[in-house]
Amino acid sequence: MKIIYGITFLVIYLEIIFKAIVLKKIDLTDTLYTIFFSMQAIVIINLICTIFKEKISKIIYIVISLILTIYYGFQTVFFRLFSIPFSFSTIGLAKGALGFTDIALSIIFDNIGIILILFVPFILGLIFIRKIKVEEYNKKKIIISILLSAVLVMLTPCMMYFDRSGSYSAYNLYFEIDAQEKNIEKFGLLEATLIDINRTIFGFEEKIIVEIDNNNVQNTNTIEENEEKPKEITYNKLDLNLDELQNSNDDNLKNIGDYIQNIQPTNKNEYTGYFKDKNLIFILAEGFNSIAINKELTPTLYKLSNSGFVFNNFYSPVFLSTTGGEFQATTGLIPTQTILNLWKSEMPTIKYALGNSFSKYGYKPNAYHDWTYNYYSREKTMKTLGFNSYMGIGNGLEKLIDREWLPRDVDMINETTKFYTNEDKFVTYYITVSGHAPYNFGGGNSTATRYKNLVEDLPYDTSVKAYLASQIELDRALEALIEKLKEAGRLEDTVIALVGDHYPYTLDINQINSISDYERDDIIEVNRSNFILWNSEISKPIYIDKVGSQIDVLPTLLNLFGIEYDSRLIVGKDILSDNEGLAIFSNRSWVSDYGTYFSKENEFVVKEGKIIPERICRKY
Repeated sequence: MKIIYGITFLVIYLEIIFKAIVLKKIDLTDTLYTIFFSMQAIVIINLICTIFKEKISKIIYIVISLILTIYYGFQTVFFRLFSIPFSFSTIGLAKGALGFTDIALSIIFDNIGIILILFVPFILGLIFIRKIKVEEYNKKKIIISILLSAVLVMLTPCMMYFDRSGSYSAYNLYFEIDAQEKNIEKFGLLEATLIDINRTIFGFEEKIIVEIDNNNVQNTNTIEENEEKPKEITYNKLDLNLDELQNSNDDNLKNIGDYIQNIQPTNKNEYTGYFKDKNLIFILAEGFNSIAINKELTPTLYKLSNSGFVFNNFYSPVFLSTTGGEFQATTGLIPTQTILNLWKSEMPTIKYALGNSFSKYGYKPNAYHDWTYNYYSREKTMKTLGFNSYMGIGNGLEKLIDREWLPRDVDMINETTKFYTNEDKFVTYYITVSGHAPYNFGGGNSTATRYKNLVEDLPYDTSVKAYLASQIELDRALEALIEKLKEAGRLEDTVIALVGDHYPYTLDINQINSISDYERDDIIEVNRSNFILWNSEISKPIYIDKVGSQIDVLPTLLNLFGIEYDSRLIVGKDILSDNEGLAIFSNRSWVSDYGTYFSKENEFVVKEGKIIPERICRKY
């Protein structure tokens, strides 16, 4: 067998298996694109493997096979862990996310079957290495290979010409938009990696396309005398001078100006200022999801999630682990990998982020995290959010609580409330850690072990029971928080808001469904969770059925607390406004009040019992 056949089998096999098992999508057109772009890599690898003597060429072939297989395996583990592909633009963030080696090893073990399947070509290469023939290259064949590679590269624009229509056409993916998972689906992992490296080194500005929806622009038509005058509507909108943007020679800046000018702002509503002048304690809870709520095991979580504001269709989409969830909830923006990398570099300061917005109204901002203070570069990102007073393990909190794995959320609450409850007005931000994976007993999870006796008789597997045990610590921390606020006389004038950073993604979908009260899919519904928004003075629950997600948390809070802001500058929307609900996920799928769009299938599924109004039909 010639070595070119082995290389071709290796590359095409890895691409198809990765798409089928990891991305769970095989499309004929996309497969043809992948094969075309794979041929460039095959020609180059074949050239590298055949310009030396036979023995050295075979060694190079085995080494390249091993490197490629490991890379595909790494992307498999990364994707299974974070629901997005690894990008070279966020090496620092990915390093932080993978810092918990026990979790990474757990994911590798759980996916060992897939990884072994990826290793099939490498193993076959080792077995039949003696039978592989290396065709010696002369200068003529080297020139032919180089010319062939050049021809394949030059044919790329021609390939793009045949697929130019649609948001995720080959042309748009290659030249206009930054959608790495879509790039992998269309071009294959190797080509998508080259695109990613090129954009990381040389930069890339995604083309901004603004489509003005005239049906969604405020109606300023005059009202006839015999018509009933509608109730005057006011909006969360500031008087911005957009002339410089709209008159810019930069198309992207001009499009941004046009977008801000024409997008419908959210309306002020009956809940505007509902919590005016109250204090806020905002909790980003590690691994928290609605499956953790149990009347007996987590009574405080159960109480808070079923009183106050009750959001029945809320999602916590995964965007690169905890840091993505944190960015969404505290800024109201969607965290692309490039944006997260800029955020980590303290560029730019986000003026309307959680701490900054409340500080302008006289609130004292404080932030606490019961793990390493500079993990995910929080010593920088906290400043962009407006929390200059920030304490974690390594810059002060280690003097107050035990630094163990896992630290206790209860201890963090008990030792920090004294720092802010005597303030006139405060906004306090907690990031918990006790709910962190891995979910086991005695294998590096002291939290789960602490509450093992409370869950050991439940009819679930060990990982699920350990997850539930870890969330008991969060419940006890909330109980302690409420008690501390009572003692300080601040309970009535303090609002508690809580969201999870992401669902417990080290549990597989079958484990999650074993404790879910309905059957979830592993793309959309696996992200369904709770947004707890509670104050002791709310006498009866306020039920909200509109779809919402983490990016909607900040604008919802700003409106409730009567903080003036321009809703056009935040991607998320006040869930209590009359804007239609929408939750967006990392693979560009989404859920609205009317149905669900699955990006891989390019299919919109209308919710049962829903009829899409004619005025918005064209959106779907």
